[in-house]
Amino acid sequence: MVKTYRDVAVDQMIATVEEAMSHAIDWWGSLPIPMNEAIDKFRIQLGAAIDSVEFVKKALERPVPEKSPRATEQR
Repeated sequence: MVKTYRDVAVDQMIATVEEAMSHAIDWWGSLPIPMNEAIDKFRIQLGAAIDSVEFVKKALERPVPEKSPRATEQR
């Protein structure tokens, strides 16, 4: 499957949320089930928000070049 910039953006935002939740509860193992369920809901809402703005949706639909580690690196 071709990875798009939208996929990269969502993955990076979800990673940030997971890290923030781990900081909040001072726990670095697997997050509790309710937190994982909240993250899943957030992922869906985030995708809907991206798709609701047409020019953002078009910009992020582009595929990430296969040899572009910079485009997919976590910041």
